[in-house]
Amino acid sequence: MKKMFKELLIGAICSMLLGANSFAGELPGKGVKVHPMQSSIAEERFQTLIVNEALKALGYEVMPIDEVSYAVTYQTIAQNKTSKDIYFTAVNWTPLHDTMFEKVGGEKMMYRKGIFVDGCAQGYLIDKKTAQKYNIKYINDLKDPKIAKLFDSNGDGKADLAGCNPGWGCEKVIEHQLDAFGLRERITHNQGEYSAIIAETIARYKQGNPILYYTWTPYWVSGVLVPSKDTVWLQVKHSAHPITKDTALPNGQNYGFNINAIKIVANGDIVKHHPAAAKLFEMMKLDINDISAQNMLISKGEKSEEAIEAHAKAWIKAHKKTFDGWIEVAKKAAH
Repeated sequence: MKKMFKELLIGAICSMLLGANSFAGELPGKGVKVHPMQSSIAEERFQTLIVNEALKALGYEVMPIDEVSYAVTYQTIAQNKTSKDIYFTAVNWTPLHDTMFEKVGGEKMMYRKGIFVDGCAQGYLIDKKTAQKYNIKYINDLKDPKIAKLFDSNGDGKADLAGCNPGWGCEKVIEHQLDAFGLRERITHNQGEYSAIIAETIARYKQGNPILYYTWTPYWVSGVLVPSKDTVWLQVKHSAHPITKDTALPNGQNYGFNINAIKIVANGDIVKHHPAAAKLFEMMKLDINDISAQNMLISKGEKSEEAIEAHAKAWIKAHKKTFDGWIEVAKKAAH
């Protein structure tokens, strides 16, 4: 009887140990679905895919990327605050998207920790030749009808600005500044498909014509129209921004837009349900130059889904130590 009890006890202990080892070896994301979201901008896919691959390495089941507007993205994430699935975007621009972010509850409804990409600039540029010839330094200089007419591409006497797509957030800043600086009668804000509008702008530059355009970094445009070499950034004479009061840099220069950070945003209860994913989102960080370099590949024709996936996997391979470090720290957070 004692022998039988001893054998049963040993068996039970072994089963417990095996169960514990099995649990320890289980990835924290097992059985959890992830819903990544981004806009239709192809240049956002690279960084989203890198986050997806990290989540897969943690065992999460990552769904296909859902391309929706920024406003719908934040609304969807906020509405799924308590969901045990994960909803996230890797392209939250701060402070540019703050109005959309706060409108649906901000950090009360969504999780946002850490900085994914830092030092993101945006603003107005013109070709360097015209800037030097006419001593143009500020967007405000286009209040002079003679200066504005230099950038007229359709003969209506107004400057044509290659602008920002509706729904991106930057269009509201531009529209606000056209009124604040008294430029509404001097500048036409051309909106539509940005990639097509900027392609026309680059073609005009190659023909030797003056150009005026809005752009941002990280993006491939500044690799084709290189600031300081081909183009110059225009400043503003005073801050006028619909979201933030002050857009001046510490050195006193003011380009009308704040330097932004890109952050990862997920549904609010992710820390409670999925601490590994929450930790991953908090600590992941990409170099802005790596994104710009990948964006340049897109501009040169490597823009298929397969090509961008290859870019992301190549980045992970080249930064294996960093990537593996993210995974290990995230795994520890799960326990």
